[in-house]
Amino acid sequence: MLEKIKSLFGAPEQKASTTARLLAFQGGGRARWTPRDYAALANEGYLGNAIVHRAVRMVAENAAACQYLIYEGAVERDQHPLLALLARPNPRQDGASFLETLYAHLMLSGNAYVEAVAASDSVRELYALRPDRMRLVPGLDGWAEAYEYHVAGKSVRFDQTQSAVPPILHLTFFHPLDDHYGLAPIEAAAVAVDTHNAA
Repeated sequence: MLEKIKSLFGAPEQKASTTARLLAFQGGGRARWTPRDYAALANEGYLGNAIVHRAVRMVAENAAACQYLIYEGAVERDQHPLLALLARPNPRQDGASFLETLYAHLMLSGNAYVEAVAASDSVRELYALRPDRMRLVPGLDGWAEAYEYHVAGKSVRFDQTQSAVPPILHLTFFHPLDDHYGLAPIEAAAVAVDTHNAA
């Protein structure tokens, strides 16, 4: 009993490393937010978040499922070159898959680009081009005079003024701070997506 009482008033036990004293601090760190570019947002959102993936798919699939009607005056036309083009826009895609791709690009980028392949001033094929590969070239009046598409180290220039049918249709969502490029819904929600992915 006397030994127990002595130990209460004695010197505290000391521990030390045989190689060196060690003191470790750990902080909370800093948040690492996803960069605001198409590839990063598509990767963290569409590819890495089930909610974003499903939301984009639901919008794209339902918008692509809409039926189009053609009227000439007050008369509805069952057959028309535009209906045929929308049903089969190019040899690789049917109308629904083309439109789903186009709407998904618009949701993930805020921008969507359609290339119109024309012959004799008549559009024969439509292609949805990836928005991260496209660059707008403004003219002196501020409107797009051309678009440049970059892939695999090569560039294709689409001049908007050289033919009766401009080769590129640029669709955008409203962006309050940009005159040329749209604001993607996923960009506005990027912090929430990052927080959800981290959880």
